[in-house]
Amino acid sequence: MDSYIKDRKAEGDEWMPFTGLEESSSLPTGDIYVPLEEWLKSRESLLERNGRLGVALSNTDDPALIKDDLDRLDLVVLEFPKMADGRAFSQARLLRERYGFKGEIRATGDVLYDQLFYMQRCGINGFELRNDQDVSNSLKAFDEMTVTYQPASDEEFPIWRRED
Repeated sequence: MDSYIKDRKAEGDEWMPFTGLEESSSLPTGDIYVPLEEWLKSRESLLERNGRLGVALSNTDDPALIKDDLDRLDLVVLEFPKMADGRAFSQARLLRERYGFKGEIRATGDVLYDQLFYMQRCGINGFELRNDQDVSNSLKAFDEMTVTYQPASDEEFPIWRRED
């Protein structure tokens, strides 16, 4: 994807969305991610394949549904359907802070420059930017604020408890 950032760098995207699994012989090779419904239905077959594996959550899905499988997943994709809907911010924090997910958390959908810094603070480290967003310009968003006051996924302590 042309509008992809991972770990604060513009990168090529090696992941492929996969939506249908008819039988084990139809499993694709390479790195794939599947919708939550497909994961819940075909989990065992998906775990047998070679290649990295991810699950896509809609912003109404409960991350607890995949918490026991996070050590087997390399990617969790979170959907931001519109800028004013922030439920995926909460999903990201749950994945990082409550469930200890160490892999890539990717934001998709209405992902804009103005949100990148805050998405990163919630534990998101992969960003599929909306088509009208410029990658090189968007990289600047991560450095716009140099001091944070609240604890978050990227900083355990509030500013008054940090030792500098």
